[in-house]
Amino acid sequence: MKKQSIKAYLLGGACIGAVNGLLGGGGGMLAVPVLERAGLKEKNAHATAIAVIAPASFLSGAVYLVEGLVPMGVFLPVALGVLLGGALGAKLLGKLSFKAVSLLFELVMLAAGVRLLLP
Repeated sequence: MKKQSIKAYLLGGACIGAVNGLLGGGGGMLAVPVLERAGLKEKNAHATAIAVIAPASFLSGAVYLVEGLVPMGVFLPVALGVLLGGALGAKLLGKLSFKAVSLLFELVMLAAGVRLLLP
């Protein structure tokens, strides 16, 4: 890997991590197109985005927990659901076609954008 590529990956990763930490999510949505532009196939970009966002989310979540920003009565059941759903989604990624993954990602991005425009 070229030194220039490593610097670009570090800078891009730092920006995506900052967004994820500041907003409590969204880093993966930014990481996928960035990784695709870097040359990864879409399924690889999705898998890599989750793999790189997981440690950042864990660290941000730990800070939020220490700061008392997370209600534990909500955290435990939602965390369990997210873990189960994440395992299911990871299994599905390997089974779905490129077109299906692409369409699903586009629909989720569209829904998130529309939601931001609604009051």
